[in-house]
This record gives sequence, C-alpha cells and structure tokens, in this order.
Amino acid sequence: MAQGTAEVPGRARPLPERLLEAATRLFAGNGYENTSVQEIVAAAGVTKGAMYHYFAAKDDLLYEIYHRLLALQTERLERIAGGPGTPEERLRDAVLDVIETSCAHLDELTVFFRSMHLLPEDKRRAVRAERRRYHERFRALVEEGRRDGTFRTDASADLAVNFLFGAVHQISTWWHPDGALGPRDVGRHYVALFLDGLRRAGDTGVWPPSGAAL
Repeated sequence: MAQGTAEVPGRARPLPERLLEAATRLFAGNGYENTSVQEIVAAAGVTKGAMYHYFAAKDDLLYEIYHRLLALQTERLERIAGGPGTPEERLRDAVLDVIETSCAHLDELTVFFRSMHLLPEDKRRAVRAERRRYHERFRALVEEGRRDGTFRTDASADLAVNFLFGAVHQISTWWHPDGALGPRDVGRHYVALFLDGLRRAGDTGVWPPSGAAL
C-alpha cells in the first residue's frame, strides 16, 4: 500500500516513484476523476513540468499503477509455477501469493478496479493482454493438475481461473488491514475453497487439514 512522502528522506527517491505514490494515494482516497494533476504534483512536491517529463497525461499514471502491480505478481507467479512441487502445491502457493500481494498493494488494487474503464482504449487493450497472460499461467497449473489426475476434468480450467480472480478482485471492496483476517488468513481460506472445488469427486483431501487453524 502506498506510504506518505512527507519525510525528508523520501524526497531523495526517484521522482517517478514519488509521483506514482502520490497518485495512488489520491486516486484510492478521492477517486481518479476527482483528482487533479495539480493535486498530484503538490503531494509529490514537484512541478507539472517535472511530471510531464515522465508521464504525458494523468491516465499514464493510472496505467502504470496497475502495470507495476501486475508485473510484480507475474514475476512471482513465474517463479512459483516453475519451481519445485506438485501442480497442487504450486497452485496453492500461487493463490496465497496473489492474495498476499493484492492485500499488500490494496490501494493499487482499489484504484485499478474502480478506474480501469477510464483508461484510453489502447491502454485498456494493453492491460487486458497482460492480465490474460497472467491468468493463462494460472490455467496452465490447473491443467497440469488435471493431467496428473489430481484435479477434476469435468469443469473448465478457464472457468475455475475466472472464478478465482473474480473473488480476488473483490478483496478491495471488503478487506481492511485492521480487520480480523490478515492477508495470510484470507489466502488460506481462498486456497481451501478453490482447491476443494478443483479436486476430483470423492477426494477427501482438503487444505488445510480438517481441524487446522485458519
């Protein structure tokens, strides 16, 4: 989640980072449409000229906010998906990771799902393409589990992945850092629900095991 820029040491950070941090905080708090460029540069402690040197328009900031989060999550997913473990174990770790990174970057998630429709068409297409590649990597893990007999084959892998991300994308509407459930708790609940739905009929294996604390 975005942090403040008031402390003097923060002023030494690269200017684009300060602008993105300020924009993220303001877009999440006030809404993209209700935030002016002047408010962004004032919060970042720079001039409009300095901002336009890095970002040609306000919607460039909006695109970059989500692009950076998705790039982070994609990098982590590739590492998990290509690592050791069974397809189920890697899928479990991937779901935990997307929940935890989404909660850690809640402002970015909030901004994107409130404001994606305000991006110009070319940027919307770029975002959709990035998201599609990310979802396809998740789907490949589901397909691995189907091939090795762990997961059921009577339900669409695409449907399963869309189901998962429909739930992930709603986190910004109900989860709060000060709530009863931490990111790891939420992730473990999501993992249990998602993997139970993927397992073959009659498979009694559950994660976490029965009676385990969530």
